[in-house]
Amino acid sequence: MKMKKNYSIIAIAILLISFTPAATNAQENDSTAEASFNFSGTVDTYFRTSFSEDPVAPATSFADLNGFALGMANFIVSYEGEKSGFVADVVFGPRGSDAVFGSEGNSSELVNQLYAYYNLADGVTVTMGNFNTFLGYEVISPAANFNYSTSYMFSFGPFSHTGLKFDFELAEDISLMLGVFNQTDQTEANYDRYTAFGAQLGLYGQYINFLGGDGYAQIDYTGGFDLSDSFFLGINATSASLDGDTGFAGVALYPQITTSDSFAIGLRGEFFSETDGYGALVSDGDADNFSLTLTGSYTSGNFMFKPEFRLDSASSEIFAISPTETSDSLASFVMAMIYSF
Repeated sequence: MKMKKNYSIIAIAILLISFTPAATNAQENDSTAEASFNFSGTVDTYFRTSFSEDPVAPATSFADLNGFALGMANFIVSYEGEKSGFVADVVFGPRGSDAVFGSEGNSSELVNQLYAYYNLADGVTVTMGNFNTFLGYEVISPAANFNYSTSYMFSFGPFSHTGLKFDFELAEDISLMLGVFNQTDQTEANYDRYTAFGAQLGLYGQYINFLGGDGYAQIDYTGGFDLSDSFFLGINATSASLDGDTGFAGVALYPQITTSDSFAIGLRGEFFSETDGYGALVSDGDADNFSLTLTGSYTSGNFMFKPEFRLDSASSEIFAISPTETSDSLASFVMAMIYSF
């Protein structure tokens, strides 16, 4: 799971780039009228409780604080030119700290993404830097997920990669990504002399992903289908192993129904299993968990309101529901507000 860190004034300087003459010169130096310089992001906050004596949270990332709590402020400066561009994405707050946990104590501890890219040819792009992972159905941004709390598969898979990748558009709705990266979730540099390799094959909105290196291997399927104009079914399945001895696997379904232009309701049903004490649920032995998360999503302009009820049921008593009691199940409630700009 993903943890905490301090703040730095360096990130403010990154954001102020958008208001300096250098930004104007960058646009003037790109020879296309379609070049664009953008500033965007999200702000989120929430309330969380569980129906137990001690308000314990499920062992997943982000929405795990009690009472009225802060998510993060996410600021993204980007430039898209005719042939090249960049993204500088910084985060503040508990959710942001958890998202970049691998940079704790480093000068990059606010950097969610920082990369530059170049279009080598039609349909061929090379990117170098730090970017969010290509595995999984869920993402770090709360505005891009339907459910506000996150799954076990997302929480214990990779969050980001620092390295080099090539994206190929092979045909309409067919794509391929190949990449080489440092140790997963280490934003700033390769401190462990670890090399990882990644690949993604996209076929008509369905994606097969692979990440491997130094004894670790994970294969992941992410996709979904529009079953009607108002009914979408998202799917995620993953399997990961470390040194062939321990690992985790899971599958999740995300049925979502849109009832109007402003409201939708969705369910996440996830089965997650770990072997030989991978550390997601227990420190020793095998364990599994089944969770149901029902989320409503009300949208008004750039504002989103998400009430959510979640039920977790595990094979072991992993939830501390009071100072003296543990339980194999936990019911909790989350209410989140998100603003995108």
